[in-house]
Amino acid sequence: MANSKRTPLVTQYMENVSSVALEDYQLLFRNFARQRHGVYALYKGKRLYYVGLAKNLRARLKQHLRDRHSKAWDRFSMYLTLNDSHIKELESLVLRIVRPEGNRQKGKFRRAENLQRRFARIVREDARQRLDDLLGRVRKPRARATVRTLRGKTPVLSKYISGPMRLRGRHKGKVVKARVLRNGMVSVGGVRFNSPSLAGKAACPGRGAVNGWRFWTYERGPGDWVLLNELRR
Repeated sequence: MANSKRTPLVTQYMENVSSVALEDYQLLFRNFARQRHGVYALYKGKRLYYVGLAKNLRARLKQHLRDRHSKAWDRFSMYLTLNDSHIKELESLVLRIVRPEGNRQKGKFRRAENLQRRFARIVREDARQRLDDLLGRVRKPRARATVRTLRGKTPVLSKYISGPMRLRGRHKGKVVKARVLRNGMVSVGGVRFNSPSLAGKAACPGRGAVNGWRFWTYERGPGDWVLLNELRR
């Protein structure tokens, strides 16, 4: 169940307001948006023209009444936040989706992984395998590593992953690492396991049973390490 007390990204907002309001109700907007962070959108009628962010929304909107955008919009929306920790990414997300004509720059994500590269690699490997099947080619297998499995069981992670990934855990104050292979096997020190719990037990000598889903973490996004159990949600 979601945490109902979690701080919201957007705390207050106004949408589809006439630009005339900025001049006619300056004091009111000063109270609403002065020194407030947020994202805003400028419209010409119903057509989105420009998206931006600001640490002082009122001042930025007033500026746009006089700068190069002044004649290009007549309505606006604003979305106020408590801080500026996410608004740059929020602005980039909007810019990449709608590409407003008034914005000169495309939104950028500083730490996000471009999944197209991973997708392209998987497609290439799939195409190579299909070609091998069509031509009857058999590739020489790599030297097999030691494998420890639960008898008769396929790799537990195989149905949850789309490709290799790294794992981390902590044992006696130290970080231990593992690698999930494309087939779902978990490699620890060159030994492969078909269960994250078996791999966790091997990574923690002297420790009893290990719940691999809650011991290992994986990198969901650059720098964003979460419990392996998130894969099952």
